[in-house]
Amino acid sequence: MSDCLFCKIIKGEIPSTKVYENEKVYAFRDIVPQAPEHIVIVPKTHIESANDITPENSSAVAAIYESIPHIAKTVGVDRDGYRIVNNCGKNAGQTVFHIHFHLLGGCMGGKMY
Repeated sequence: MSDCLFCKIIKGEIPSTKVYENEKVYAFRDIVPQAPEHIVIVPKTHIESANDITPENSSAVAAIYESIPHIAKTVGVDRDGYRIVNNCGKNAGQTVFHIHFHLLGGCMGGKMY
């Protein structure tokens, strides 16, 4: 999609701080982090939300989950733990309509994020 923020980031049209990339997945640091480690993980295939996952495109989501252990290790949260969050739809807080997952981790002083 030509006007999709994440498609533009994947294409390099908008700068990002890349953490991980392969042929199917792009991961970058969130510009407004909600945790000490806040990584946004997107498929390179444009899928609007979890409601749009089909048998034909589900491999893009599988590729994200396959990359998560590597990303967690790269940012140093693999041993202490992290959360994976997906917001589906406007009322759930989805603001960019390109399916994406947030990896949230790091010491929060005992607070949940």
